[in-house]
Amino acid sequence: MSLQGKRILLVEDESSIVDVVSQALKRYGFDVMTADNGDDALDMLYPVLPDLVLLDLMLPGMDGWEVCRRIRSSPESRALPIIMMTARRDERDLVQGLELGADDYIRKPFSLVELMARVKSLIRRTQLVQTKPTVSVGDLEIDLEGQIAKFKGEEINLSLTEYRLLRTLAERPGQVVPRERLLSLIWGVYGGDTRTVDVHISRLRKKLAQAGGDSAPTITALRGRGYRIIVEESNEKPEG
Repeated sequence: MSLQGKRILLVEDESSIVDVVSQALKRYGFDVMTADNGDDALDMLYPVLPDLVLLDLMLPGMDGWEVCRRIRSSPESRALPIIMMTARRDERDLVQGLELGADDYIRKPFSLVELMARVKSLIRRTQLVQTKPTVSVGDLEIDLEGQIAKFKGEEINLSLTEYRLLRTLAERPGQVVPRERLLSLIWGVYGGDTRTVDVHISRLRKKLAQAGGDSAPTITALRGRGYRIIVEESNEKPEG
């Protein structure tokens, strides 16, 4: 699958990082747009959306968390892939970014090889051509071509990563999918921090509950094993 010409919006206020990352992206055939603050970044999103946003957390004025929140709150851009870049080491900052809807994050200083791998992996996930029209679990229906999920006909507002997690579990109803397997399938990362999975699953559970209450499919965690999706009530209580 060709990535030639895919558009990346790089939001970063350090000119040295902008120069290095922009050059690397262009070498891989990406078109690159840059913004050094959150307001300009949001202005550049429309009317033609980029294929991915590389978003620094510590921006002048509007920070990266707020930019992410606004991207996710707009119907036009809520499924836009976002990778957060941060020099901060506090796990709470990373969790906050993931809870706001970021699909992935990378810590500074990072290698260009790792960054390019994450960018290409995330874009490919959004471009896959689906062969089956829908996957259903009870009253939950997942439109594979449109990359949306509905419960009893009403669309559930999901980020791309939440959609991918839900689809992965729904394609294996009742089966336990290990956290490490979800990490590799969704993020393309092997042996990484499974806390990323837990944060997104927590958000996904809340959205399913909001959409369907007690009748919505339930995502349960089996301690030390992983997650599964079920329709009927289980005696096992979810972790977390």
